[in-house]
Amino acid sequence: MLGATALIALAVDQWVKHLSTEHLTPGEPVRILGGLIYLSLLRNSGAAFSMGSTYTWIFPVITLVVIGWIGWMATRLRSVPWAVALGLVLGGALGNLTDRLFRAPGPFRGHVVDMISAFGPNGEHFAVFNIADSCLTVGVCLAVLLELTGRQRDGSRITKKAESETPATKEETA
Repeated sequence: MLGATALIALAVDQWVKHLSTEHLTPGEPVRILGGLIYLSLLRNSGAAFSMGSTYTWIFPVITLVVIGWIGWMATRLRSVPWAVALGLVLGGALGNLTDRLFRAPGPFRGHVVDMISAFGPNGEHFAVFNIADSCLTVGVCLAVLLELTGRQRDGSRITKKAESETPATKEETA
């Protein structure tokens, strides 16, 4: 489930980026949904809100660490919701890593293709983002929700009663 989710997220992200670079012109946003969303082709050398644009090389390094951690977590994963959450994070990370490695100006310095602008044509109200960014955000939010509701990566669930029991009490009840 983790792998399938990641592959779907990566494929959709790269397909939308391909369509965007083929059919959108920088500086000429396309208004859709009555102006709720604009498609604005941008190339981002930084992270969210273009932060860290002078340190472009660090983003692929961080991404590789995240991918390694998700790979390690996958060996212990027994929960479908966690697999979906981590698959979304992995797919989003791979989508932006692909841009960093294979787009201009070169490997580890490539600019990420962004195209979705909410509430304004050029990111006046919110950062311009892409499908990979959306997958990362939804995956992280889902993971936080799973943690807050006590759902464990091994498929078990922590209940309020189990949280309040001491180790001695758990042994006595077993």
